[in-house]
This record gives sequence, structure tokens and C-alpha cells, in this order.
Amino acid sequence: MVCWENGKDETYMRIVVLDGYTENPGDLSWKGLEDLGELTVYDRTPKDRVVERIGRAEAVYTNKTPISARTIESCPNLRFIGVLATGYNIVDIRAAGDAGVIVSNIPSYGTDAVAQYAIALLLELCHHVGFHSDCVRAGEWTRSRDWCFWKYPLTELAGKTMGIIGFGRIGRRTAVIAQALGMKVLAFDRYQDKSLETDSCRYADLEELLSGSDVISLHCPLFPETEKIINRRTIEKMKDGVLIINTSRGQLVEEADLREGLDSGKIGGAAVDVVSAEPIQEDNPLLGAENILITPHIAWAPRESRQRLMDIAVENLSRFMSGTPQNVVNEP
Repeated sequence: MVCWENGKDETYMRIVVLDGYTENPGDLSWKGLEDLGELTVYDRTPKDRVVERIGRAEAVYTNKTPISARTIESCPNLRFIGVLATGYNIVDIRAAGDAGVIVSNIPSYGTDAVAQYAIALLLELCHHVGFHSDCVRAGEWTRSRDWCFWKYPLTELAGKTMGIIGFGRIGRRTAVIAQALGMKVLAFDRYQDKSLETDSCRYADLEELLSGSDVISLHCPLFPETEKIINRRTIEKMKDGVLIINTSRGQLVEEADLREGLDSGKIGGAAVDVVSAEPIQEDNPLLGAENILITPHIAWAPRESRQRLMDIAVENLSRFMSGTPQNVVNEP
């Protein structure tokens, strides 16, 4: 490990955070990283300035700023890349490994936050709370001839079935909340822990999940076999009026097919916190769809979960400096 001496007989590292604003817009502290070295934090870094800003740093953190093979080759001092997220596809981990650079991610920090958010999206689809509140503020209740009114069908979840594609930590936490609402759960995952099955929660193959679920919630990683797992073919196998929730990765959904399902009424409603290209592009077909909620990738972002992320990010670098790296996703 290459470090530098700060003139005080202490070994520090040069540390650069390329896009710190998303993780810490000002309500957290970078002190944990400051204690480990000479820290420079940029709110955002354009792609054409990544090499310049990493410079001679030995450690760099990124959230969504890509670190390519060319960048790694151009930054010979680099020894550690910390991803301020769970997903690490923005780093060329093969090139990092070839260069002897450790890449660590942040697993598990957002389990409760994302599960809570998935259920919040579902409840909003079932009750349209925000929409009806806006109607009241616009005077529609005041002008109503009746003592109550609703402009969307309202849905009770008790007794219905949620299909969860991807039964890792977040999927399992979502299942716990769904069962607390009186729902049954069908889980699809290539790794099955039968000890998790109960009277109201069991594993199923994808075909059974698609045909038997009133709600489908996506919690799987993005792999070649899961890319566009929601598409015209799989939608055809779903119940009429199914609700679809995606808080995982936008590329899990073929967005044109989802739009088609919404327009036809085959899909009763959808709620997505992620889309295929982020920030969302003006030509994204979901923007014009009826009965869809689109939020700007914020399921992970409560302060509590971002603090956990910060704590793990500091620990990752500290462990690397001590020679016992953790949460490593490549093989240098």
C-alpha cells in the first residue's frame, strides 16, 4: 500500500471523493475520512475531469461517477476505490484487479429504508393519498355534494399476494412488512433458504409468481439473466390489474412494455424509484403513462441510512489501511 507522510510521523492517505453531494448534501460529517488522511471532497465531477481530480490520490470514493480502465491506468498511485453504494457497476473491477486496486462497496446499509419505501409506493398506489390531498387543497371536497369522495379506486391489501423477485436482505424485509399488512408472499430467488418459509411466505418459481401475484416487487440485482425481466412476455403471464413496484434497478424493466401494459389496463398501476437512464430522460416512455408513480431514486436516502453508509465507507478504508480489507468485490 502506497501512503504518504504528512511530516508528523503519521502515515496518511490522499483521499478524494468524486461526487459527495448525493451521500452528504450537508447534513452529515466527513470527519471519519478526514481522520484517515488528506481529504478532498467534490460535490460532483464531470466525466472528463475524473483523472485530473483523482490525481496522485491513493484512495478514491465514487457514488455514480464512472471509474474506467483508462482512469485506473492514468492514476498509478491509486490503491483503493470505495463505492458509496451497493451496486458497483460504475467501476471497471477487472481493470482495478489487474492493477492491484481493491474495490469495496457498501452492502446492507439501506435494507430498512428501501423496504419501507417499496411499501410506501405500494400504499400510494392503493390509496393515492397525495393526489386526494391535492384535490382537497384545490377545493374539490369543499364543493362536493357528498361528505366524502374519491377519484381513484381504493385497494385493500389484506389477503392479497405479493410476489417478490429477489429474496435477499431487502426482499426479505419487504416481505415482513407485507405480511404485517395481511398479505401472502411468493418469493423467487436462485438461492433459497427454506427456513424462511412460513404459512404466509414461501418460495415459488417465476411462472407461479407471475401468475399468482396481485403485486410484484423487484429486489434483485442487475445480472444478464435479470435484465428486462419485466417485459411483454412476462407481463402477459401476470394477473389483470397487477401492481408493479421497482426500487432496485431500472434496467430490470423493459420500459416500453411496461408503458404498453399500463395503457392497456393489463397493469393496474406501477411505481418506480429507478429508471433505465438516470436522471430520467425526456423521451422515457413512462413519463406519459397513466397510473404510474416515478420518484428520483431516493428509496435509499433517509439520513439514517446515509449515516450507516458513511460509517461503513470509513470502516472500509480503515480496514484496507490496516491490511484487512472488507466488502471487497474484486480480486487484485
